[in-house]
Amino acid sequence: MQKRNWWKLFFAIYILVVIKVIIFKYPYEELMRIAATWRRDVIFEGLGTANFTPFKTIKMYIDYSYKLNSVENLAGNVLVFVPLGFLFPFVAKEGERFFVMLLNAFVFVLGIEVFQLFSAFGAFDVDDILLNCVGASLGFGMYRLIQLWRKRKGLCDGRVTEKD
Repeated sequence: MQKRNWWKLFFAIYILVVIKVIIFKYPYEELMRIAATWRRDVIFEGLGTANFTPFKTIKMYIDYSYKLNSVENLAGNVLVFVPLGFLFPFVAKEGERFFVMLLNAFVFVLGIEVFQLFSAFGAFDVDDILLNCVGASLGFGMYRLIQLWRKRKGLCDGRVTEKD
């Protein structure tokens, strides 16, 4: 199997793990109980509890850091998407461009948040989108640093190729 195919497999596993951890985090029985409540009022309830104000949740976590598990929530939202920014350039040639990677990360994260909004499997929070995209950006920065290091060491031409 070529290296790029291994990266694609690893990326697919990563995406599945993210979906499991973020969306399907509850035990199966709990998910079925939540799904059994799906009606129009559940959707409106999700809209009522959603955070559409940028930095509102982030500010709350900072203001009440002594009471809440703020560091875990803020850092977790960033760290879980670092691998996306790092791996995406390995699996998609276009992903070697920052804005392409960021747009793909944004669409993926937005999909998760919208699903949570309408499914009651979580809560929509615009700050999660911001933090997740920061994480993907950090991962992309790591990818770029490694590519720069490899280029300087003469290990590659600075980008991933089929034979790499």
